[in-house]
Amino acid sequence: MAPAAAARESRPGRVRCRVAPVGRVRVRDPGRRPLQLSLVSTLQAPDDLRAALNGLLDGLPPTQAAQAVDRLIAAYRGATPTDAPILRDASDVAAYAAYRMPATYAAVRSALAEFQARAGSWTPVTHLDVGGGTGAAVWAVADTWQQDTHTSTVLDWSEAALTLGRELAGGADSPAVRAAEWRGAPLGGAVSLPESDLVTISYVLGELAPADRTSVVAEAARAARGAVVIVEPGTPDGYARVIAARDQLLAAGYTVLAPCPHNGTCPIEGNDWCHFAARVNRSSLHRQVKGGSLPYEDEKFSYVAAARFPATPAAGRVVRHPQIRKGQVLLDLCTRDDGLSRSIITKKRHGDLYRAARDADWGDAWPPAADEHGGPGDPGVPSDLGDLGNQSQP
Repeated sequence: MAPAAAARESRPGRVRCRVAPVGRVRVRDPGRRPLQLSLVSTLQAPDDLRAALNGLLDGLPPTQAAQAVDRLIAAYRGATPTDAPILRDASDVAAYAAYRMPATYAAVRSALAEFQARAGSWTPVTHLDVGGGTGAAVWAVADTWQQDTHTSTVLDWSEAALTLGRELAGGADSPAVRAAEWRGAPLGGAVSLPESDLVTISYVLGELAPADRTSVVAEAARAARGAVVIVEPGTPDGYARVIAARDQLLAAGYTVLAPCPHNGTCPIEGNDWCHFAARVNRSSLHRQVKGGSLPYEDEKFSYVAAARFPATPAAGRVVRHPQIRKGQVLLDLCTRDDGLSRSIITKKRHGDLYRAARDADWGDAWPPAADEHGGPGDPGVPSDLGDLGNQSQP
């Protein structure tokens, strides 16, 4: 889920990510229906990152850039793992950064926002980005914890990606981004990771063979002193990789803080899968590759954020398109105690809670007070919440 739908600025003179609400989105049912929710928010990359990305493709023929992007999209969404980096040369990396880096940033930033909402005052001092490529997660971590008191290290097996990532970071406003360390390292085989407070792995697991995937997640679980955040494409395959990683983290003693409200077995069955979306402004390269006239596209992603330290996940999370009717809102939820359930929030019975339900966003914690008080039954959470007409999902 994207952060709170409001324009945000950090200290004067330093503009960071901006988030703005957009209209409701209706989703077709193509036969295999993902869990879809109601609103999508625009999450824009920091001004300094967007400025750095501008002009990356100068001198690269448009046809060559489009062909590189098409191949990269197929590789990242494909089911065939590889024992070599997908980003092979400078043109690949330039195309990836211009086309994919804003979307990767938005997905990771969204996942980190949900993690931070549950992590309380915890702040990473060291950050390790595994398979970080051009460093989208470095920018996202710096924007999430804006104190700039942490250090980031990127490990990747593509020297071309590391080179460009270092160049982009060199012009960042954030001292933490500028000071990031970029190291070449293999991701296959018996990988060894340095210890770090926060470990991020984004859009990497799909590149790896199953055994290497398991090895990387296990090593991340060992190396992280505080938390692991894993982001994958919001496809059935990406979701399956996230669930497998979630199982590994739980077995290693972690607590899932987001998006799940519990450490139990995922209640989703059949043809559904859980994913979220961040709306990203389209560049000229986006429009060239995909056609169409929309100024934006929705980046679909699945994720898990888990911690070693004591913390409590939200009591529930909205997992389908809220149905707003006259005087009532139907919310399909994933809950701590009841798994997948439906709550009916009415204007007559629930007052402020009804108004909050009408504003419910994709992937929001529910009830809203759970974000402040830690769960049902605490101050501010209606005691009759469990009697709002729970029923099985259709």
